[in-house]
Amino acid sequence: MDRRNVLRATVTAGAVAGGAVLMPETAPAAPRFTPTRPLRVQIVTFGGVEEMDFIGPIEVFGMAKGIGGGTITTSMVTVDGDDPVTAFHGCQVGPVERWAPRQADVLLVPGGGYRRADTPGVLYEIERGVVPAAIAAAERRGLTIAGVCTGTMLLSAAGLTAGRPCITHHRAVEDLRAQGGVITEARVVDDGDLVTAGGVTSGFDLALWLVERFLGADLAVQVEQVLEYQRRGTVWRR
Repeated sequence: MDRRNVLRATVTAGAVAGGAVLMPETAPAAPRFTPTRPLRVQIVTFGGVEEMDFIGPIEVFGMAKGIGGGTITTSMVTVDGDDPVTAFHGCQVGPVERWAPRQADVLLVPGGGYRRADTPGVLYEIERGVVPAAIAAAERRGLTIAGVCTGTMLLSAAGLTAGRPCITHHRAVEDLRAQGGVITEARVVDDGDLVTAGGVTSGFDLALWLVERFLGADLAVQVEQVLEYQRRGTVWRR
């Protein structure tokens, strides 16, 4: 039995309390994306953003683009013009593209820097209010908004998680719960147009899930094989 069949057999047999594992064979029909109408992913950046939160998804989406013949595009955007952004560990990111969520199918929000509000990072951006307000204004029919790690807290500040299944980094879970999020203990939590993932490395799992959801299980497995990465945990969805 090859890796693809093993994966499918494992997923078919799996279940999780309070939800279910989505089986590739029962994945809902998705829009048919093509090289002339690719799945458009925008990744939000800001000062103090955690490198792995966005680098992992960029790697997955980039690999999916190559293997899938250009059926997905990825861009990095910011609400603060197009100047380079300094990430949490000092990497310079950019120049990045200007904020344009109307031109996106998926808006992915990484986390980073959640401990202090007086240095760049998620808490700083929550206090500043600009990024949460922009995310709230971006919400629309046809747009999926995703949060990696403490990026979910920016979605919470935007008013998107109250009363909805979601997850974040374990150190921020109680804050998310206190703000009305329905904590769902899974690696990735898919509530339709809101998709969230746990800690830092879960960005790989979230990105692979989005590839599977929008472009098919076969492509997602091929990306896994090339990256030599096996998805962890459970994808929860209604």
